[in-house]
Amino acid sequence: MAKSGVPSNAAAKGSARSAHTRRQFVDAAIETLKSDGYAGASARSIAQRAGLNQGLIFYHFGSVANLLLAALDAVSEERLDLYGAQVSGATNPIQLVDAAEGFFRNDLDAGYITVLVEMIAGASSTPGLGPEVASRIQTWREFAQSTIEASLGSSPLSSVLPPKDVAYAVVALYLGLEMLSHLDGDAGPALALFAHAKHLASLVEALTAPTTPEEAT
Repeated sequence: MAKSGVPSNAAAKGSARSAHTRRQFVDAAIETLKSDGYAGASARSIAQRAGLNQGLIFYHFGSVANLLLAALDAVSEERLDLYGAQVSGATNPIQLVDAAEGFFRNDLDAGYITVLVEMIAGASSTPGLGPEVASRIQTWREFAQSTIEASLGSSPLSSVLPPKDVAYAVVALYLGLEMLSHLDGDAGPALALFAHAKHLASLVEALTAPTTPEEAT
């Protein structure tokens, strides 16, 4: 990646102009990761896409790696806001599976998963990047856990399936499905798993549903 440069007339870091410049770079970094991957996300290529001086990257972010993390943060924050609103009304496992399938389709269509996949790939070759990417994934595990807890409530499932453990498994499976679909260029097998998960959720819900006195007799 390109070395640090010094801009000649950069705006103050806290100004509205500075915020706009940072957003231009973040947007350009997202698109560069999608189209050129981590290996192609150099200061030069990002700056060209943004139409800005590449030296401004180092003024505003300190390094290309920090800019790419800011891009990952932007994608994650946008998705957390959107998905948080969508799952707020989920009250059972079936609705959660439906919501997860919707997230999956949206991530693939928008190319969001490519950003994360490329950052994970870059973590293997960039010192210090791995823990930063892992901390972003932890945010999604916490989101999954709180969503599962809210959905299960006092259901017997919450003691049989600890939400924290389930959240870890869900995030790991979700990322794996997204990565494989990205690599294979075929989301069909993953979508089939969502259909199976929906059937399983229906079965589990039926088995754990409270019985009425009439049903007990």
